[in-house]
Amino acid sequence: MFLKLLSGFVFMGMAFAVSAGTPQDLLKSYEAQSGKANSARGERFFNIQHGKEWSCASCHENPPNHDTKHIVTGKLIKPLAPSANPARFTDEAKVEKWFKRNCNDVVGRDCTAQEKADVLSWLMTVK
Repeated sequence: MFLKLLSGFVFMGMAFAVSAGTPQDLLKSYEAQSGKANSARGERFFNIQHGKEWSCASCHENPPNHDTKHIVTGKLIKPLAPSANPARFTDEAKVEKWFKRNCNDVVGRDCTAQEKADVLSWLMTVK
């Protein structure tokens, strides 16, 4: 009985540890939590200020398909669009870390799954 219980916990833990794999996989995950993504809404979210000093485009620029620099630190930022940077949105833990940090800077709170889905769906269209 103990081994069955233990193996169930191990299996469940593995399910939560799986990385996204592709931007499409991550988008499906966000949509499962929120609803269908809207790329026009994502582009609008990316480009406007949300009551704070910056927008996403302040550092990532529009289109986000080339290297940029953070507006405060000057640190290099690799392209955000998956078409220009195939490694983007392939590691779920990394994606969540940066969404948390950047959403707090831009929106003043964590982004919702719907906001993440919308922005990611738009970024997937950027060439």
